[in-house]
Amino acid sequence: MFQEASQNPFLAAQIKDTRAQLLSIAASDRNVRDRKKLEAEFGKRAKSSNIAGRLAKIGNSYAKHRSDATYRMELEALVERVEEASGAPEAYAQLEQVGQSLSKAIAFHSALWATVLQFAQAKNFGSLIVPKLRDPAKTLRIIEARDFGGDLLLKEVQERLISVLRMAEALSSKYHVVVTNPPYASATGLNSKLSAFVKGEYPDSKADLMTCFMERAGILTVPLGYWGMINLPSWMFISSFEKLRIKLLENSSISSLVHLGRGIFGSDFGTVAFVVRDVKPNGRTIGAFRRLFERHVHVRTPEQIRNLFLEKDFGKFSRLQSQLQRIPGNPIAYWASDKIVALFDDPETYLSRSLNLREGINTGDNERFLRVWHEVSDLSFDRNISDNPIETKWKRHRKGGPFRKWYGNGEFALNWGKTGQEIHAFHDLPLDYRGAPMRGKQFFLKEAASWTRVSSGDFAIRHSYPGETFDSTAPSIFGDHQDLLVAEAFLNGPISRFLLGILSQTIDFRLTGLGRLPLKLPTASRHAIASATGKIIDLARVDWDAYETSWDFTALPLLSPDHRDETLEDSYTTLRAHWQSMTDEMQALEEENNRIFIDAYGLQDELTPEVPIEEITLTCNPAYRYGVKISEDDREVRLRADTMAEFLSYAVGCMFGRYSLDAPGLILANQGETLAGYLDRVPEPSFMPDEDNVIPVLDENWFPDDITERFRQFLRLTFGEDHFRENLKFIEDSLGKDIRKYFTKDFYSDHVKRYKKRPIYWMVASPKGTFNALIYMHRYRGDTVSVILNDYLREFITKLEGERTRLEKLSDDPAASQGQKTKALKDAAKVAKQIDELNEWERDVIFPLAQRKIEIDLDDGVKANYPKFGSALKKIAGLS
Repeated sequence: MFQEASQNPFLAAQIKDTRAQLLSIAASDRNVRDRKKLEAEFGKRAKSSNIAGRLAKIGNSYAKHRSDATYRMELEALVERVEEASGAPEAYAQLEQVGQSLSKAIAFHSALWATVLQFAQAKNFGSLIVPKLRDPAKTLRIIEARDFGGDLLLKEVQERLISVLRMAEALSSKYHVVVTNPPYASATGLNSKLSAFVKGEYPDSKADLMTCFMERAGILTVPLGYWGMINLPSWMFISSFEKLRIKLLENSSISSLVHLGRGIFGSDFGTVAFVVRDVKPNGRTIGAFRRLFERHVHVRTPEQIRNLFLEKDFGKFSRLQSQLQRIPGNPIAYWASDKIVALFDDPETYLSRSLNLREGINTGDNERFLRVWHEVSDLSFDRNISDNPIETKWKRHRKGGPFRKWYGNGEFALNWGKTGQEIHAFHDLPLDYRGAPMRGKQFFLKEAASWTRVSSGDFAIRHSYPGETFDSTAPSIFGDHQDLLVAEAFLNGPISRFLLGILSQTIDFRLTGLGRLPLKLPTASRHAIASATGKIIDLARVDWDAYETSWDFTALPLLSPDHRDETLEDSYTTLRAHWQSMTDEMQALEEENNRIFIDAYGLQDELTPEVPIEEITLTCNPAYRYGVKISEDDREVRLRADTMAEFLSYAVGCMFGRYSLDAPGLILANQGETLAGYLDRVPEPSFMPDEDNVIPVLDENWFPDDITERFRQFLRLTFGEDHFRENLKFIEDSLGKDIRKYFTKDFYSDHVKRYKKRPIYWMVASPKGTFNALIYMHRYRGDTVSVILNDYLREFITKLEGERTRLEKLSDDPAASQGQKTKALKDAAKVAKQIDELNEWERDVIFPLAQRKIEIDLDDGVKANYPKFGSALKKIAGLS
């Protein structure tokens, strides 16, 4: 304390005076020669660390233990030396006065200096600083009154101290009302000094700056005063702030709280405004609450929120503060009725007591260890639906995804070759390690129920069959098959949604909140629930697997014999009716499950079993797929257009040999496969794939394997020659444009979107789009660019040169009309520019690439392979 305080210029001067007094005492009644000798000896000792430490002990002990024996011994030891040197008995009394003076100086200046040191980080810590000085205003008056005359150094120090003391005075606990809009910053994003500061000073609220400011506001307020702020509602629910909530509910009284929901600051995370009184609550303390939303996920405009606030009875609640402390985790669940709160009284019913809830793996480098499943070779991708591991590099991997219940969102593959050897090596961990970031790996490949941890939409649980790994973004539940089905029915129902709104009303659905959900169901009802849930999952799985982005896709439903009719339009109508029946069946099954649960919980007066049509999460349900903000007719138009686009996409897959009309599932889906490999699996195909893996996409039919002509062949084959024109018109009417225009303008952008910016068909495109051709990356070989150059690009340039010659002749043909000549001349000039574009592109891009014979490795993924071809490929944001 002495050493720290001695850095202060004011205290240093007083220490110097104290030393002088000691020397004066010791030198009394001595002659000049002895006095000088003694002064030299004391001067030497005064400079030693031992003397400094002894002085510090004297000052401290005198302040705290005036009559303590240790203090007397310390003081007497020093006095004895003084008396021995001076022979002056009165030195003891004088030295005691010096000790008192020094003690007071240390006590005063150490608190001052500690406060000064606090404000060294004023710009970083800001008003989170709680000054150590008890009365900065009094100290400020003392410092301001000191006159240092001409000592410029001390004058400058004085000015700095006054500045600090004014800040400290402003941050003192003296306010009757404190109101603020605090900064929002997660602890993980703070700089190291600020992070260490909040951990030390605000251990109960350290997870976010906004909650640190909640504590700080309470400190600024005088007893019985009020403090209020607007911030994010996460502190009301998530486990990171549980200690803060306990402290708040035990020591302060929530006067009022307005839970605004999402929309005050745009598409935000939600907002809450509240006022707290600095007084300890009692059993009669009641708070006034407003809940200005029905569903937390809905984003409204500030004006809509304001109008709800002005409806005085909308979302109005009065709640005893003691009631808020009955729910596990102490969430600020002011809207929960007594009946709802009572559901939490029996911890044995909590979900975590009967099932295993686990967080998954965090790879640490997703770009290295994760792929969208269709990027990799099929032979290295484990499709095995079993919890018995087989040795492949890539495993099916759960990683959250958008709002979808029951089944789906299977999109990723995890590099788990040799049980994750590469990932463990990346983290420098042994293979038997099970902690973070390798959590949950002992549950890999097991049947589970999974959800998206962070979602701006509603909570949704999905069934996962054996054979999958899972991510930290897709926490999962494990247990007996029937127990999982019952839990899935409960978690996708209205009771769970309501209770989650109490335990975890944020966009982050963590294990803690789900684990505290009370699941209780009579044994007699479990079989009915499990049976219905199994049917629901089957419907969801059939729907998900009907699209080529599913790893279990086998064939296009539109071509299924169950839905085929004479024309394509009739077939679509039959398929659409089937989709509607699936939607209706799922809705009925869900609502029956909900009814059983509501009856079992006795919540008929609080909840209803109905499920809105937009929450029947089947892709074939347009209300879910497109939302209900557009009209039903518009939804049907979009569904028909998308279905026809999916038909065209499947046709292109057949052109490349990825699919076949004669065999289910993937055919050519491994590195560098050829037509020969296709014929080994499909010896007599009804529709022959492209031989050289290059399909031109041009404005006219310049080549026999032109994509538009090949699709026309596919349409004739699948739906017959008799209705070809009618079927083609139905497709073009649905798309809103002719087939060639769709292929040249829209197909590739649709493909990139469908495959989440990891396209499997790559568009080789000249700068201005004069030349375009698709290649299939799984069939790519080192000579593919040479094939494009020699068999297509140069051939196309030759054909364009012939067209330019024809147009030039026409422009000079005496038999042609003036209009024909003018148009021919204009068209010839356009073709000439196209030829120049392609010649330059060939010279600068395609020819050098052809010479390099670039190799790709599917395991590296599209993001690594696509950029290797530079400006030869059509630009994709985030890839090129």
